[in-house]
Order: sequence, then C-alpha cells, then structure tokens
Amino acid sequence: MSSSSIFKEAQTLFPGGVNSPVRAFRSVKSEPFVVDRGEGSRLVDCDGGSYIDYVMSWGPLVLGHGNPEVMGAVIATLQKGWSYGAPCEGENLLALKVKELYPSMERMRFTSSGTEAVMGALRLARGITGRDLVIKCDGGYHGHSDPLLVSGGSGLATLGTSSSAGVPEAFASSTLVIPINDIDALEKALNDYEGKVAAFIQEPVNGNVGVIPPEPGYLEAARALTKEHGVQLVYDEVMCGFRAALGGAQEKYGVVPDITVLGKVIGGGFPVGAYGASSEAMAQVAPEGPVYQAGTLSGNPVAMTAGLSTLNLLQREGFDVAMERMARFEEGVKGLMSRHDGLCWQRVGTMFSLFLTDGPVKNLHDASKVDQDRFARFHRYLLDHGIYFAPSSYEAGFMSSAHQEVEIDYTLQVLEDALVQLD
Repeated sequence: MSSSSIFKEAQTLFPGGVNSPVRAFRSVKSEPFVVDRGEGSRLVDCDGGSYIDYVMSWGPLVLGHGNPEVMGAVIATLQKGWSYGAPCEGENLLALKVKELYPSMERMRFTSSGTEAVMGALRLARGITGRDLVIKCDGGYHGHSDPLLVSGGSGLATLGTSSSAGVPEAFASSTLVIPINDIDALEKALNDYEGKVAAFIQEPVNGNVGVIPPEPGYLEAARALTKEHGVQLVYDEVMCGFRAALGGAQEKYGVVPDITVLGKVIGGGFPVGAYGASSEAMAQVAPEGPVYQAGTLSGNPVAMTAGLSTLNLLQREGFDVAMERMARFEEGVKGLMSRHDGLCWQRVGTMFSLFLTDGPVKNLHDASKVDQDRFARFHRYLLDHGIYFAPSSYEAGFMSSAHQEVEIDYTLQVLEDALVQLD
C-alpha cells in the first residue's frame, strides 16, 4: 500500500490518523509519509522515498537507525524471551552504566516512558517534602500527565492551545508556570508560595519549543534558590540526556539536581524511562518507602539490552562521532546565516534548532514569532528534496553518528535552495 492509502485508512482508526499529534503534519499543512524502514541516517517510506532524517525518533537514535551492534544484542535477548515481569540482570547492567554517566542517580527506578518517569519523580518530590505544588517553565513539556498540561511546548504549542481539555481544574491548579530562563520569576514564585512548593521541574536545555540553552548563571541560581527554599530540583533530561553531553546537561554545566529523569536514549529507541536520585531519597520509593510506583513492563529485558548496547557504543565512539558531524553541520549553517536574514541557529551538543526568525530565541514567546506559513513552505521544500526535519517549528532537530559528511553537505545545499525560494 502507498503512504497516502495507509494514512487514509489510519484516519479511520486513530484520531487524526496518528498515535502522537505532531506526526499528523497539520502544522505544516501537509500529509505525513508512512515509514517502511529506517536505515542508518535515513527513513524510507512506503512509496520508496528516502529521507535524510534529522528527527531520529525525536532524539533517542544517536547511533542512527538499525545500528548492527545494538540489533545483534537485541536479537540475542529476544531469543531468551521478551517480557518477564520479574527481575533480570539486564536491569542491573543498564543501571550501573547510567549511574556511571550520571553519578547523581545513586539509585533509580526504570519505567516504560518519560511521562511515567516524570510522574514518579514528582510523586517522590512530594513524598520527600510533604508539599503539593510544582513549578514548571512555560514551554517545557514533561509528558502528558494531567498536572503538567497547564502549559506545554512542542505538540501542544503546535495544536495552538496552552492546555488540554479533560484536565480537572484541581490538577491544573497544583502547577505554577514561569517563563524559561527567568530567575526573578522563579524567586517570586518560591516566595509567594513559601513552604508549599515540592519541586521545580525544568529541562536544563529546553528542547520542546526548539533548543533553548540556559542563560549564563541561570542553572546555578535556580539550584541555589531551590536549596534555600527546601524545594526538590528535578531535571527532565529525557531529551537533552546523552545529547547535551554524554552525561547530559548536569555534566555540561556542572549543576547537580536532586532528582533526574531520563528516557529515549537509555532504551536505544525502545520504550524506556528512568528517574533517580540519592540512595536516601530513593529509599522513599516502594517497596522500601511509602511513595508508590509500579509498572509491568518496567525493566523490560529487550529495552534494557538495547539501552546498554547503545550507551556502551556512545561512550566508546558514537557520541564523539555525532559531535563531529554536528560541528560540520553548524559550520555550514553559519555560512547560510551570513547570506540570509531571518535565521537563528541554536544548538547544544547533538541537538539543534534552525528558527526562521531573528534571534536569539530565549523563551516560548520568542519561538512563537516564527511565521508558520513560511515554515510550512520551508518544510515542504526540504521534504520534496529528501530532507526530513520535524513537522513543527517548535521541535528540536537531532544529529546522529550515522549521518555521513556527504549527506550533511547535501542537506546544507538544500537548505540554501529552500531559503532562496523563501526570500
């Protein structure tokens, strides 16, 4: 079946024809292609079209699609079974590797998604502090649990709404929203709600309205304020983990949170999340403590194997290769910016954004200045020429070690041609 016919059928089966909203391509006024397979740096659709992929399954595929070493490890595990609902050694091995790269996670709990991991982390923060309120940043997306859909980036901003129907007011009122990179707003919120805030959750490198690095001194100041007010600092590194640096934003910037949330990369593309903290804090989690959290598929043996193999490869060479490819791409984009107005390039590690607006982009308000019609035409041109960028101006792009230099050079030429068409 063709992509078009498959998607037409999908619309009779799923809302919008998709199982995650941004995949519907509505913000770029188009119809999605349907993937047949992934190969290295590319996606191949059901019509035989091949695209250089800068979405990489929204981040986890730092090694590209179908890495042979990861695949071999997964197949070996599959031959022993693919779900136990019981402990397996793979959980220990992956946890030890995560702890090696994220020393602040002395102990952790695996989940099946980043959303679940965030839910567990915030429940832990409330259990530790005995408080109810959570502060988040406007434009920060931390999964689709009810209390965190007060305001969001990526998918929600793409849909043109700052919240979601079906979220009870009582849940929404447990979350306070402040601007990204605004330390004065954080201090005011902590003072106004003194003794009531359990956690401040943030993406230390925001990736859900595009890539927004932390302002100099911001992370350090937020760390100091949360300590002063007895508030748990939660880093959602689901997206920037293993991408801002091998040890994530906390390695890159040298600021250590109380609780860390990881996902995407630690499953090597399989569904995995994790939250972790000091041994003392994690002792609050059941069955040791009163903070309950569980999951039948948590610690799934196939996902554990895929994650361990991925992290071993990243540590050995994969991350450095991806960084080299990223440097080549960045050099080329900066050349484009010298020839075309209305471009803003922002990147941290192997994640990036090319905003079609004057920069810098420091928050959701800045990101919202992108002309959506212009971005839709830009996206369509790239897709027609075999380049797949995320179908939303609010989404980050991702580099992998599988991207070849010739593919990056081709991408830069297509970007140049697209900008000429738009000018």
